[in-house]
Amino acid sequence: QVQLVESGGGLVQPGGSLRLSCAASRSIFSFSTMGWYRQAPGKEREWVAIMPSRGLIKYEDSVKGRFAISRDNAKNTVYLQMNNLKPEETAVYYCNADTYDSGQFWGQGTQVTVSS
Repeated sequence: QVQLVESGGGLVQPGGSLRLSCAASRSIFSFSTMGWYRQAPGKEREWVAIMPSRGLIKYEDSVKGRFAISRDNAKNTVYLQMNNLKPEETAVYYCNADTYDSGQFWGQGTQVTVSS
């Protein structure tokens, strides 16, 4: 079993920044991919940024140039730096980890509210 704990959400004004963190209960080297997803009220969950253990990082088109996913292997933590946030990006943001042989896991989510 894998536990993922997100933090860093909150209320931010349009144009502001937040950095989300996702701490994993085991080495992130054991995951084939890690990523961030979000779910706005009344909408389906959508992917935001994907970081494979090998290969290129991928960003959803609307966040390219504003969001950045990164990792700290020593802390078993993945981050999502979000800049120039927009009101329509208000959502619960979830961390995801996909394993090679044990399926995928989700964190509990962290609320991001972009409002003046």
